[in-house]
Amino acid sequence: MSTVTTHILDTALGKPAAGVTIALEQNSPTGWQLLASGVTNADGRIGDLTPQPLAPGHYRLTAEIGDYFAADGRETLYVNAQIDFVIATTGHYHLPFLITPWSWSTYRGS
Repeated sequence: MSTVTTHILDTALGKPAAGVTIALEQNSPTGWQLLASGVTNADGRIGDLTPQPLAPGHYRLTAEIGDYFAADGRETLYVNAQIDFVIATTGHYHLPFLITPWSWSTYRGS
């Protein structure tokens, strides 16, 4: 079983992105199923996104970054950023989002 954590950094401003809605979904034979969602805090984090460990499988994290930039009056190209990933082994998966109005990226952290 594995846990997933994430955070969002607004690299254009050099600070955490607070107030961003993030959804965690799992792919199943009937389609994508919402497992959890939350809103990032002042540190750009959601403290309890996966309170229960996750089984191996196909998952995705979707961050509604368009709403975040709109709330700050900034134009953006992207409505959301999505990390589509597979958990194959047990362990911790820290998958942060690095965002700007014109780009986003991710990496597997610790």
